[in-house]
Amino acid sequence: MNIKFGASLLSWITPLWNTESGKYAIEKTAQAGFDLIEILLPGSMDFDAATVKKQLKKNHLEAICSLNLPEDAHIAFYPEASEKLIKKAIDKVDELETQLLAGVLHSGIGVFTGKPLTENEREIIAKVWCNVADYAQARNIDIAIEPINRYESYVCNTAENVLELIKKTGKSNLFLHLDTFHMNIEENNFYDPIINSGKLLRHIHVTESHRGMLGEGTVNWEEFFSALKKINFEGNLVLENFSSSIPGMQEKVSLWQKSPYNAQELAEGSLAFLKKHMEK
Repeated sequence: MNIKFGASLLSWITPLWNTESGKYAIEKTAQAGFDLIEILLPGSMDFDAATVKKQLKKNHLEAICSLNLPEDAHIAFYPEASEKLIKKAIDKVDELETQLLAGVLHSGIGVFTGKPLTENEREIIAKVWCNVADYAQARNIDIAIEPINRYESYVCNTAENVLELIKKTGKSNLFLHLDTFHMNIEENNFYDPIINSGKLLRHIHVTESHRGMLGEGTVNWEEFFSALKKINFEGNLVLENFSSSIPGMQEKVSLWQKSPYNAQELAEGSLAFLKKHMEK
């Protein structure tokens, strides 16, 4: 398997990127021994890619970018606004000279209609995905879309939901981005979604059921790693665990319980857990 181990910037800082905190997250990610950092782009796109590229080079670190659509870019309601925002994110990926945009790119987090996704909404989403896929393809960039749990979205909750919409577009540079936290809520197990995704699976957030240290929750890691090896997974395993030791993190991600580990311990311990399982 060709796998790169990464850490989300959320391993070190709250979601709001700025030059100073971003530099800190890059340095901490490199020092902890990861291959890459996942940079969650701010909705404002206030992001100096040229400076970040220099920081990454200095720390011998790769990067991918992600974007979580805000409420005012919920595709089904605001297709033009969401397409414009995703294209801006693609531009930042291009400026950073990396090749992947991941994240929640099907709906605004926390937006609900009170009903299941309609066929008309599917058509709107597929059309926007087609347009942004073409825009990304011209820049040699892939897009990986993350299903999230029912408490945060009604649009794409499972791997199958995303794969069906990707098939509807017919675009070859659209992929799946899984997250073990959301899988633990929505999927029947950790094996079948990975097997069924096959080569369309490009990016994975690895996190425990309680967002703490890997191996200390209810995620079935044996199923998870068995499936990755079965499909010969080629992509990124990115840590997205949260620690209350980071000022402001509890409020940002509803982490109301105090973490037993600080950010450094959580990142290094989880990376060791991943490497141990991949070597089996």
